[in-house]
Amino acid sequence: MARVRYLGPEPVTVPELGEQTVHPDEVVEVPDDRFNGYVCQTTNWEAVEEPGSKQAKKTAARAPQKED
Repeated sequence: MARVRYLGPEPVTVPELGEQTVHPDEVVEVPDDRFNGYVCQTTNWEAVEEPGSKQAKKTAARAPQKED
């Protein structure tokens, strides 16, 4: 799923996202095939993560367990 940020001044209800209320500056996930429908509305939405991009998740390495 792609991610977009809502830029509008007031919360909006987005029917396509299951009637989800989206607040200003909130980042939401949208279907990859609908990404362009959001980001073409440049006064309302901006791209955060484009379709198909994979963000690397950082995880801390576990310390080896000590044997007694």
